[in-house]
This record gives sequence, structure tokens and C-alpha cells, in this order.
Amino acid sequence: MNRQVIHTEKAPQAIGPYSQAIKVNGMVYTSGQLGFKPGTADLFATVEEQTHQAMKNLQAILEEAGTSLEKVVKTTVFVQDLNDFAKVNEAYHTYFQKDAPARSCVQVAALPKGALVEIEAIAVVE
Repeated sequence: MNRQVIHTEKAPQAIGPYSQAIKVNGMVYTSGQLGFKPGTADLFATVEEQTHQAMKNLQAILEEAGTSLEKVVKTTVFVQDLNDFAKVNEAYHTYFQKDAPARSCVQVAALPKGALVEIEAIAVVE
């Protein structure tokens, strides 16, 4: 098994004992990404802004791993309030306009740092 830890300064650093992503056997598995303002520990205010930033963070991590959003096969979206589903979808859709990956979206009791949304992805590395 060829397991590689993925790390980029272009996305927030892990806030716990985990990696931004792991690349193994032609796949990359990201940790969940929050909507932190770049270079800070502050979250954007709205769920739309947090969704956009979480996606940008995923994009940076995937690029560091040698892949891209176009190669994502599955995402999981965690929302603090399922009433934000339409707002999250609208922002998310701008990154996956064609051939969107499989996805789960679940409401959770709480997210780290009081975030409104967290997104993780699995992508193929070719």
C-alpha cells in the first residue's frame, strides 16, 4: 500500500490530530473542510460564504494531491441546519455544474468552531 499524507499551505491547517487528506491506491480522501477566511481562524459569516470557502479549500487540497474537483466521485456535506440546504446547493453547484459527484448531505448537532457547513470529498488520482 502506497499511503501519502497530503498537506498544503493553501488550505487551513488541521485543527486536530488528522491530515488534510490521504492519497492511497489512486484515490484521495480529504478531511472535512470548513469555511475559514484564508490565513485566519475566523469563519465567514454566511452559509453561502462558508460553502464557497470550503470548496476552495477542497480544491487546493485536491490539486496538491495531483487531482481536481473534476475527478471527485463522492462528497459528504454536513450542515448545522437543514433549512440551509438550498443555499448550500446553490453555492456547491457552482463547483460541480456538469457531472456532479455522488453526494450525501446530513444535518448534524454541531460542527467544529461553530461552522455552518463542512464538506469532505473522495477523488480519483490519475
